[in-house]
Amino acid sequence: MSAILSVDELNDFISPGVACIKPVETLPQKTTPKDNDDSNEHEVILEGQPGQGQEGLAPPAQISLTDCLACSGCVTSAEAVLVSLQSHNEVLSVLDAAAALRVVNNTSSGGSGFAVEGLQDPSARLFVASVSPQTRASLAAACGHGVTERQAGRMIEQLFMGTDGLPGGGRWGNGFTWMVDTNTACEACLVLGSDEVLRATSPTKQTLPLLPSDKPATPTITSSCPGWVCYAEKTHPYVLPHLSRVKSPQALIGTLVKTTLSRSLGISPDRIWHLAIMPCFDKKLEASREELTDAVWAGDGKPGRGIRDVDCVITSKEILMLAASRGIDFFALPKVAASQPLFPDRLIHSFLFATRSRQQSRVAGTSGGNLHYILHDVQSRHPGSRIETARGRNVDVVDYAVVAASGETLFKAARYYGFRNIQNLVRRLKPAKASRMPGGKPFGGAKRPVGRSSGMDYAYVEVMACPGGCTNGGGQIKVDDQAIIDRKGLLTKPGPQEQKDWLAEVDEAYFSADEPDSGQDPKDEVVDGISPSKIRDTLAHWSDMTGIGLDRLVYTSYREVVSDVGKSQITDTERVVQLAGKIGGGW
Repeated sequence: MSAILSVDELNDFISPGVACIKPVETLPQKTTPKDNDDSNEHEVILEGQPGQGQEGLAPPAQISLTDCLACSGCVTSAEAVLVSLQSHNEVLSVLDAAAALRVVNNTSSGGSGFAVEGLQDPSARLFVASVSPQTRASLAAACGHGVTERQAGRMIEQLFMGTDGLPGGGRWGNGFTWMVDTNTACEACLVLGSDEVLRATSPTKQTLPLLPSDKPATPTITSSCPGWVCYAEKTHPYVLPHLSRVKSPQALIGTLVKTTLSRSLGISPDRIWHLAIMPCFDKKLEASREELTDAVWAGDGKPGRGIRDVDCVITSKEILMLAASRGIDFFALPKVAASQPLFPDRLIHSFLFATRSRQQSRVAGTSGGNLHYILHDVQSRHPGSRIETARGRNVDVVDYAVVAASGETLFKAARYYGFRNIQNLVRRLKPAKASRMPGGKPFGGAKRPVGRSSGMDYAYVEVMACPGGCTNGGGQIKVDDQAIIDRKGLLTKPGPQEQKDWLAEVDEAYFSADEPDSGQDPKDEVVDGISPSKIRDTLAHWSDMTGIGLDRLVYTSYREVVSDVGKSQITDTERVVQLAGKIGGGW
């Protein structure tokens, strides 16, 4: 990246060279530097440029869709900079910047409420972290010896909050004040997502208050996978109207933390530093979206540069790197829950730190269970109905239907995991183009009649970029990572079968938290272990206490990202005309 790149220029695509290539691990040929040429001390030579010998050329490489999506040519320079700032090193840097803010509960001593100490230092922050269940499962599998997902979560708490972890070292001995489970936000997302889908499929029958102003097109498609959203925005913008407007659990918990703490403690949201621990590197891109800042919920409601709801994202494997950076053996940390202080709002505290444990269904999968919950919500509204499944062309494509007792199909949905299957999905959603010839038939897409946006009869489609779901995310610990090779005592590099067995171990750890539900009021209407009424009451309370409309808190938006790759560069004359137009010259 150029050293003279300014902040104002961080909105462009990094265009690839003459040809798009897959990086190949080859050593450069030794060359003798010119004696008098020091003007390009850090010159970068691209393959195929003059001066590079044919013996140094790499053979043509096969490019897969995975390679294309991983190429920096499809990532804006702004995204590249923001992602590079999100790492375990950034966590340590922020922790060592200044003494952390301290929240003091005065209610036990007869005081009026909560107070914050240390505000006189502008660099001081209040540290809060959220952890995904997939991360806990990955670390539980890495621990081995029957360690459960719940026990791995306690080890993570000890790393960030205990004296044996990060608070035991560093310049200031800082730790995190709260660590929350994203499963709580996931439950809210499930209820909101089901309400959204049911309204879209039968608007005259639903009287649901918590809905976005612009409902998505049918079929509604999951939007909690950032890899899929990024792909749709940059390559298939016609899919965007189908994306669910509900925020992902990471985004929702970020907004909840920043809004409730800033309003209840009377501090600016930039004094709260929120870390998310996720199974996916693309979650770093999600955290960088302008749609997920205080410009939306505290400003005019439009996306813009502001204080991010999630300041930093690290992945499961970066947890081990974080611990190693401080000389901490993660696998030796106690499996004891850390003490969580009372959250400033009691109802929000009971929501974030619920004592009950919702049973995770293996049928729901390892990606949050969006589709599974919607199917059961539809079934609960039609007594006597049943859920039928039919496998598609591979294990990551499954069709679902809710069928009434009479045999009538009430609701149809599907699951598409992995980009190989996603390609087939977006191809079926592609609208047909009208012919310019009089009487001509539409062409392109699926040859559908003009005005019909989809040839699919699904009401909902759950899409995840990773085959197998989120436990197979790119940021998860892999069986060929050195830490796992050492712990398992492997003598050879793990092969495909070992990788398959490892993923099965992670999935088993993910479901190891299964426990019967407890603490539910028998009078509550429960769908798949969740009380929708309690969720809606909590969301309404959140909106009331912050004074922010619920639509700004729980919903988001998407936009087409246009690349300039392959387009002619703007001339100086055109640039002057554009600048004059912006200034108001009236050319």
